[in-house]
Amino acid sequence: MRALGIYHHGIFAGILTEENRQHYVFRYDDNYFNDAGKPAISLTLPKTQKEYSSRFLFPFFFNMLSEGVNRKLQSTLLRIDEEDNFGLLAATAQYDTIGAITVKPVISK
Repeated sequence: MRALGIYHHGIFAGILTEENRQHYVFRYDDNYFNDAGKPAISLTLPKTQKEYSSRFLFPFFFNMLSEGVNRKLQSTLLRIDEEDNFGLLAATAQYDTIGAITVKPVISK
């Protein structure tokens, strides 16, 4: 299991978890959810207290990844399997992303 902290303009918004390559879960952080001034991170992931579950990486997060030659180059340079969408997201969406969302790996204790 791997997990990423999801940040909206640098504010912790929730956790994206990869249970395995066929099961992904996103859940908003309670503090973020309870702040009415904080928007949903995506129109496809409206603010709710329930967990979102999917058999594939949510399209909102998948669309943050490079495609084609750039993806191949990133996977080669970072030594990450080109089919490992979650690993590529963790490695490439930490700092300079298009839009308000960044991710940071969650360290398990």
